[in-house]
Amino acid sequence: MNFSEYTTYDGLGLAELVKKKEVTPEELVNTSVSIMKELNPTLNAVASIVEEKALKEVKGGLPQGPFEGVPFLIKELVLHAKGIPVNMGSKLAEGITFPVDSELMARFRKAGVVTVGTTTTPEFGYNATAEATLYGNPTVNPWDTNLSPGGSSGGSAAAIAAGITPLAHANDGGGSIRIPASCSGLVGLKPTRGRIPFGPFNSEPLNGIAIEFALSKTVRDTATLLDAVAGPDIGCYGWAEPPATPFAEAMKKAPKPLKIAWTGKPASGVPVDEECLRALKETVALCEALGHTLVEATPEYDAEKFSMATVRIWTANIYHMINGAAALSNRIPSEKNIEAAIWACYQYGKEMPASHLLEAIDTNAAVSRGVGHFFTDYDVLLSPTLATPPAPIGMLNSNNPNINAVEWTEQIFTYAPFTNLFNATGQPSISLPLCWSDKGLPIGMQFTGRFADETTLLQLAAQLEQARPWKGKNPPIHASNLIKS
Repeated sequence: MNFSEYTTYDGLGLAELVKKKEVTPEELVNTSVSIMKELNPTLNAVASIVEEKALKEVKGGLPQGPFEGVPFLIKELVLHAKGIPVNMGSKLAEGITFPVDSELMARFRKAGVVTVGTTTTPEFGYNATAEATLYGNPTVNPWDTNLSPGGSSGGSAAAIAAGITPLAHANDGGGSIRIPASCSGLVGLKPTRGRIPFGPFNSEPLNGIAIEFALSKTVRDTATLLDAVAGPDIGCYGWAEPPATPFAEAMKKAPKPLKIAWTGKPASGVPVDEECLRALKETVALCEALGHTLVEATPEYDAEKFSMATVRIWTANIYHMINGAAALSNRIPSEKNIEAAIWACYQYGKEMPASHLLEAIDTNAAVSRGVGHFFTDYDVLLSPTLATPPAPIGMLNSNNPNINAVEWTEQIFTYAPFTNLFNATGQPSISLPLCWSDKGLPIGMQFTGRFADETTLLQLAAQLEQARPWKGKNPPIHASNLIKS
């Protein structure tokens, strides 16, 4: 299989070729790894290649899941695969491995994917780019190497956008699936809180605001993978109500006419780029043309109090994550192995009274209830995913010694003012590559649904994908442009 042919398929498309015996999983692994070796010196998206492990896995026989034989990448944060490093984007954590798969990793394997490598992440996931000093150079956007592919799942996003794999693991504690989906022209679903298992070593990361899942090229891949990995694991803290019909089946049906609220005004009041607002208006018109009712409206909440709750939850958890990584790596945390802004967050979390964390959790609960009332009147809320097109490399510098924890948090969520709310509420939220800047850069649109209602989002996403398809929109740095294609 040549590179161009490989990149024309999504994950389900490649799996269908395997099922028909038109291609072998070994061929797919070899193709993916060859592309990776060609493109990664430019992108710096892949942290490690595990070619030998992948080929051994293929030879041992794969589960007959929906993605049998499809190459896959895992982000170096939270999820872990037996014997594969989970560096967490940090020199402190470098080389940490686990003796077993996490539950989600086991489910990915059962779905049939073959892990070919790991992807870059900012240190402990606390950035909207992927420029950790651990990896040397920053991870760059295949649409423009002067720009970031987003974060914290930036390595996964850049790899998919460039055609290395059709889907990859990602997670989201403030927008880290949706931000890189917007920057890189991908489908990025943050599922409902409790939809995806965290066991056996985690309960509710970031006090319930974080969720694991994946990035993909198509809505059908996203829906099918969600069916494959969703559901409670043994002894879990809580879980989301399962759908009446599998997501992949339900998304084939057009959504009912929806009442969609829309806004281009973040509660924080930060300005939104004109190109993002233009894209929003285009999307409003598209949704109206599809028969939906669009109303300009937005949930109201105390943005300043909510921002401080975010600071407290993230810094408390950064402190906890760093101490956990130190215990596993047998290293002592210091400014020599922790980036400056993250070190500031560590110190803030260390000094913060426990009562401040509890107050932050209470704030998020109050915000969640208020937003929940808003969604009794609307099926979906539409906004830009980000306040601007993709950020330049270096704009969000986590090694800046002149920034404190509060300023660092504000800087991240000035760039991404629309995403974080739905980590607090736990609602499903998806970024779709529906629009493009004058320079040809992707601009994602964010759609958020009611709690546990991924079905409506996926039905709407499939309808929009059909109405304004993004298939075939490839960046300049792409496997199909390689000589061997």
